Amino acid sequence: MHDSIALGTVEEFEVGKARSVEVGGHRIAIVRIGDDFYAIGDKCSHADYALSEGEVYSQEKELECWKHGSTFSLVTGKPTTLPATRAVPVYDVHVEDGKLWVTIK
Repeated sequence: MHDSIALGTVEEFEVGKARSVEVGGHRIAIVRIGDDFYAIGDKCSHADYALSEGEVYSQEKELECWKHGSTFSLVTGKPTTLPATRAVPVYDVHVEDGKLWVTIK
């Protein structure tokens, strides 16, 4: 079963920034790039640091871990630079009636 959970209105999420949310025991970084939204596990796979505190690279669709500099694809969750070598989870997000929803599988 897949549960979709409302996270708030789209206006609550700043363009070009990441924001941490807790959903059903999952810590998730929500990233808004223009009108597109991405949801990625908010824990670096190299060390236990919040990815939501890192820099968003809009052109590359990547999120950087602020501690050691690894970047992760917002689309696949795979690391694109070292030292991280393991992917982090990604989640489906969609907008409906002005609200942002995330799906936990």
